[in-house]
Amino acid sequence: MRLKDFDYSLPEELIAIEPPQQREAARLLAVDKSGGVLTDSAIASLPDFLKKGDLLIFNDTKVIPARLFGKKRSGGRVEIFLVRRLAGAPEEWSALIRSSKPPRTGTVIDLADGVTAYVSGSAGEGAWLVRFADAGDFSAWLEQNGAVPLPPYIRREPKKSDRQRYQTVFAREAGAVAAPTAGLHFTGDLLGRISANGVETAFLTLHVGLGTFMPVRVDDPRQHKMHREFYSIPPETVAAVRRCQEAGGRIIAVGTTVARTLEYAASKGELESGSGDADIFIYPGYQFKVVDALLTNFHLPMSTLLMLVSAFAGRELILDAYCHAVEQKYRFFSYGDAMFIY
Repeated sequence: MRLKDFDYSLPEELIAIEPPQQREAARLLAVDKSGGVLTDSAIASLPDFLKKGDLLIFNDTKVIPARLFGKKRSGGRVEIFLVRRLAGAPEEWSALIRSSKPPRTGTVIDLADGVTAYVSGSAGEGAWLVRFADAGDFSAWLEQNGAVPLPPYIRREPKKSDRQRYQTVFAREAGAVAAPTAGLHFTGDLLGRISANGVETAFLTLHVGLGTFMPVRVDDPRQHKMHREFYSIPPETVAAVRRCQEAGGRIIAVGTTVARTLEYAASKGELESGSGDADIFIYPGYQFKVVDALLTNFHLPMSTLLMLVSAFAGRELILDAYCHAVEQKYRFFSYGDAMFIY
């Protein structure tokens, strides 16, 4: 297995820079694993591909406005990209820092509304430990002063509308620095129609971190190291999975974040509830233990997410599907269209 095995050609104009006018307006490429059949459809028609007794599992993480802008006391503008809040520390975060000169321990950064950031050391993996002072209610301050962390391939500044569109309608657990993008397509109306067809829903939390954007820099992907991401699976979701399996229904992961969380939590055998840090890397050869079907957006060439869907459906079928999507001018990545692999 080589990194180049997961490459494909993508015209830049197919990268979705804006979301569709309505969440349900996205297109859907249905991929039948058993026969290799590709069907062009629409997200609004997703209920047609579901069956009574199926279980859809969603990631209810909430994207935080993780980009902050300030000025070093020593001079020079700084961008701070929050990665993860550190447990047991009063508003200390692991963060990336971008400035004209590399930061160092002791750097002081002035931010909006009199808030000060202190760089207290290295957090590893290119990140820094940053402590915030004088913010009062930090979450409220962050909502007021932070910017939406749009992915780097969306080459524009965030708009006011991104606050709502780069967030699922069921987001409730704050902590992600990237959206679980397969969930962006759902509305209350679509969820209602799915429920009316006898399809159950359940939730878990995975705070999507920097790993979703980290390129694979080794020729043998198996040598790539995944970043850790916080997850939590409630007992009621595990109970719903077991009821569905016993009744012969399908466990459908809405997004690769849900698939990774479920498979990590089942890595020791039975699916277990609880919380912790997940760092599972799924690539071809992996045998899925929980997930029967997957709804996912289109992913970057040579990315760990493309390797995951290749593990789920087979590399050749996925690359054929991506070639078809390019020919049919589907929209790619976070604000783009989706695939349903079943």
